[in-house]
Amino acid sequence: MRDRTAKALSTLHTMLYRASHGRIGRRLVDNDMLLLTTVGRHTGRRHTVPLLYLRHGDDLIVIASWGGRDDHPEWYRNLLAQPRCTVQILGKRHEVIAETAPPEVRSVVWPEVEAAYSGYRVYQSRTNREIPIVLLHPAGPDPLVPPGTKGDRRDATSSRSGPSALGPLPKKGHGEE
Repeated sequence: MRDRTAKALSTLHTMLYRASHGRIGRRLVDNDMLLLTTVGRHTGRRHTVPLLYLRHGDDLIVIASWGGRDDHPEWYRNLLAQPRCTVQILGKRHEVIAETAPPEVRSVVWPEVEAAYSGYRVYQSRTNREIPIVLLHPAGPDPLVPPGTKGDRRDATSSRSGPSALGPLPKKGHGEE
């Protein structure tokens, strides 16, 4: 699918999902969908994309596959610059903090990802890059961590959620901002 077509379909999906509070567009390829809103790393504007998601404990998982293209999708590149973002599931919005799954988590989760949608196996075979699995952690306060301390998830610069946790900045890709 061409980038322009993919962007148009993504925009339509987002509009329908938002307008219907997720009643339209909540499922695709037998999986639940969410809307992920990131902040453009160049423009500072908010950008929203519909994504298939899975649950992993308290976290949500999204996959930066971009259909197996050689570049990471722009929403992922935006998360590298600013890991704090928003998800909408049905009619509810939640702040989350993104983190690229470390290798030990990815190795456990990737089989679940492929089981949920076999297209990810095909996408991985199309590219030389390792397709990132992104963990979306709840951004609310952790009752076990005092506010303002290193582990406070409200602070996007904490050791768990800072840009370095996502890894190095990859090449350009979809929907660059």
